[in-house]
Amino acid sequence: MTALHRLESTQVLPISVEEAWAFFSDPRNLARITPPELRFRLISELPDAMYAGLFISYEIAPLLGVTMRWVTEITHVDERHMFVDEQRLGPYRLWHHEHWFRAVPGGTEMRDTVHYALPGGVLGAVVHALVVGERVRSIFTYRRQVLESRFTAMAAGA
Repeated sequence: MTALHRLESTQVLPISVEEAWAFFSDPRNLARITPPELRFRLISELPDAMYAGLFISYEIAPLLGVTMRWVTEITHVDERHMFVDEQRLGPYRLWHHEHWFRAVPGGTEMRDTVHYALPGGVLGAVVHALVVGERVRSIFTYRRQVLESRFTAMAAGA
């Protein structure tokens, strides 16, 4: 049986919902918020605006420096409120990532909810316990730090 894992992360950024949406709905910004050791590289041609049904292809080295293709589909878009990306090809058996945005005092609350599962049954569970669970958490920790630094500096006028 495959275990379904969940990661939730919430962060308030000192920017408007419109600014947050402009940044996060542009896949070109993913490389800026992905740890460098993952060697993330966008390989898709992209339209000017995200839409439901958009497929995006990347190369990434998620484990042991081995590069692989990752293809996601944007399955839902509610402009300035939320969007969902789902893996169609890549390292996970399932990857469903919801991005939520709402105005709060002092800026925008950004909430990510990721549901994911690994292939491999019992072996996948062991790999998750030993490596993948911490790796996924560390990616979101890195992202939190980069976003805080970037948008706090922007708000301060740096």
